[in-house]
Amino acid sequence: MTILEGLLLGVLQGLTEFLPISSSGHLALAEYLFGVESPGVSFEVFVHFGTALAVIVFFRKRIWAIVVAVVRWIVRKEYERRDARLAWYLLLGTVPAAVLGYLLADRVAAAFERPVLVSALLIVTGFILWATRNLPEGTGGGATSGRALLIGLAQAAAILPGISRSGATIAAGLRLKLRRAEAAEFAFLLSVPIILGATAASFIEMSVVGGVDAALAAVNATAAMASGSLPGPLPTPVPTSAIVAGTVAAFVCAIPAISVLLRAVTIGKLHRFAYYCWVVGAVGVIAFLVRG
Repeated sequence: MTILEGLLLGVLQGLTEFLPISSSGHLALAEYLFGVESPGVSFEVFVHFGTALAVIVFFRKRIWAIVVAVVRWIVRKEYERRDARLAWYLLLGTVPAAVLGYLLADRVAAAFERPVLVSALLIVTGFILWATRNLPEGTGGGATSGRALLIGLAQAAAILPGISRSGATIAAGLRLKLRRAEAAEFAFLLSVPIILGATAASFIEMSVVGGVDAALAAVNATAAMASGSLPGPLPTPVPTSAIVAGTVAAFVCAIPAISVLLRAVTIGKLHRFAYYCWVVGAVGVIAFLVRG
């Protein structure tokens, strides 16, 4: 992978991670339509960290208030603090996606191999967004345990490539009568633990599997030399420069993407992204059916 390729994939990840058009769907379609090869676990870990860092920076004051409230709750037993309760709701909302992601990992991975399905799910995302059209401003009240769990279930559905995480969670919040700003903020804050958790899990897997693979490669190379034959080509690691370029690009592009989506939600225009999802999804379905 070159620096330019890393940069372009980082831009794609940063824009589509938070705009309600499904980053996983776009990456899966790009792989099939343009022959883009999977960049590997190490690259994906760092670009996802870049997008999570963008949310942390964008909502830094809110997140800091939540952290302080949790510490005070633990130390001083201040159970009624609003921000401490929000931390609980975010944790509760993360559970469905974490559980389903763990249990259905193989099936979700298989879904990436079915571009027609990915395209069809992009069309479904369009209908999810369109369903928010003409919804009145919610009555507010903030998150509750019930609301957090239902929004978490919407986030769990977005483990499928083609279903937008931000679109599904914000739409669920609006349907549950959260105010537009509340629904958007909760959806973005909810993305932090799931993205960081997935990133940490991938990093651990990368470290463990990478260590095993390196050991096996060394054994195979030694055996090949001992037998007088040359070992086969080893996988080419992603250059550090490409990883850095992709991570920075993902972070930089995610910030304006967050701003754009927040603006669209607060003025009641989330449904406008449906047109894009329908067009891309329909083109994908037709193209892949024709190709067979």
